Amino acid sequence: MSDVAVVCSHLSFSWPDDTPVFHDLSFSVPPGRTGLVAPNGSGKSTLLRLIAGELKPSAGSLTVSGTLGYLPQTLPLAADLTVARVLGVDAVIRALDAVESGDVAEEHFAVIGDDWDVEERTRAQLDRLGLGGLALDRRLGTLSGGQVVSLGLAAQLLRRPSVLLLDEPTNNLDLAARHRLYDVLTEFRGSLLLVSHDRALLDRMDRIAELDGGELRLYGGDFTAYQEAVRAEREVAERNVRSAEQRLKREKRELQQARERAERRAGNAARNLKSAGLPKIFAGTMKRGAQESAGRSGQVHAARVDEARARLDEAGRAVREEQRLSLELPDTQVPAGRTLFHGAGLRAELGGAEVFGPDGVDLIVRGPERIALTGPNGAGKTTLMRLVSGDLPPLGGELRRGEGRVAYLSQRLDLLDDGLSVAENFARFAPERPEAERMNLLARFLFRGAGAHLPVRVLSGGERLRATLACVLCAEPAPRLLLLDEPTNNLDLVGVGQLESALNAYRGAFVVVSHDERFLAGIGVGRRLLLADGRLTEVAA
Repeated sequence: MSDVAVVCSHLSFSWPDDTPVFHDLSFSVPPGRTGLVAPNGSGKSTLLRLIAGELKPSAGSLTVSGTLGYLPQTLPLAADLTVARVLGVDAVIRALDAVESGDVAEEHFAVIGDDWDVEERTRAQLDRLGLGGLALDRRLGTLSGGQVVSLGLAAQLLRRPSVLLLDEPTNNLDLAARHRLYDVLTEFRGSLLLVSHDRALLDRMDRIAELDGGELRLYGGDFTAYQEAVRAEREVAERNVRSAEQRLKREKRELQQARERAERRAGNAARNLKSAGLPKIFAGTMKRGAQESAGRSGQVHAARVDEARARLDEAGRAVREEQRLSLELPDTQVPAGRTLFHGAGLRAELGGAEVFGPDGVDLIVRGPERIALTGPNGAGKTTLMRLVSGDLPPLGGELRRGEGRVAYLSQRLDLLDDGLSVAENFARFAPERPEAERMNLLARFLFRGAGAHLPVRVLSGGERLRATLACVLCAEPAPRLLLLDEPTNNLDLVGVGQLESALNAYRGAFVVVSHDERFLAGIGVGRRLLLADGRLTEVAA
């Protein structure tokens, strides 16, 4: 295998409106498993599309060694496509069927080529990804989002790529499907470059590629090792800043002392010359000499101050910005044990079919519980969240809601008006708060200055989530029960950390649907519910 799988040389790319994304970017990706991380908006997905050939650079070049497979974040697949068509094996299977029925036309053999075992390979690949029961003539419109993602990955693997690009491959996958994907990628023997915020997946990488500030840096080891390396870099940079600050203070102090000494010498010299009765021309010459000497000394110290200031600026640039939400939300406090939601025998119907079993499901939420709702794709988790929020009326059963507001953040994050700015949306949710207070609160959610006046439609996924959280958590009255449906989907790693900070500051109860185990551990989940086969059961936290 070549020493490099992907080579990027002096790459530049801008969008049609001349918004720049990359300028003179150069890097190479070696064989093995590489995780690509960067804040939202840095161009991770754009870079994968450039490597895949979907976009053309405005300058520079990209070279890929061998056959390329690419799985985008959103699959552009029509609902009426069959499984066989998506896998790219429909023509070969038709040719095989024709040959087996006795049709030995030459074109059938041309289509089959060396793929006489295509059905066996296809079935084996589907089995590995938990899709063994799928009929090859089944339509995509009947599959869940997670099944479509797994099917897309199977299609790429059947091509036997030597280089595989994956963009957020665990989005929409339940926990079992995620672990199957982990195993498949661990066994992959080609070169893998993936974008993901899934820390468990990133911890299976051989190296981490960090895209930041228009540069790409490679760190050996998995994501945990990368975090440790970044932490060490930050500590060194912060020490360098403190050292540079101390040096600048010292140089400024020595410059001031030098000026004061020069002024004292000049004053003493003037008095001494006057008392000595020397001629004026001689006295003037001595005075000018003292001034020139003081000036040279001052220039030396001033140059040292400028050098110290430059070193401080350089050290400051090396410090990584770590934007964390700093929140205190006392208004969300809920007394322990207070019932916020009580549902018994809840039933629901979607598409003419009942979602839960004949007896429905029971759910009680008390403050300030932190509950994780898990289960396979299609089990009805979102439906249950909609019942709790009141967004969906129950088909049967009894439910009671306690005092206080219930806030529901759906996967679509569609609470905000895209045509308004962040500040204007916030004013709609908290109209009684003074404007200055609203701006201070938005700053705590990292919307400062002009950022608070950005239209919601231009926000990244992480920014939209922060804006939605600001509007929901700081609305009046504050929510006592928060419902979050797959909140980390499409968030970068910084965004996940910010969400963890916000939820750890929240003092009410929440129910969160998520398959990200590290995220659930980071927000202190104390109770786990499993929804499967129409039944809701308590499992060990």
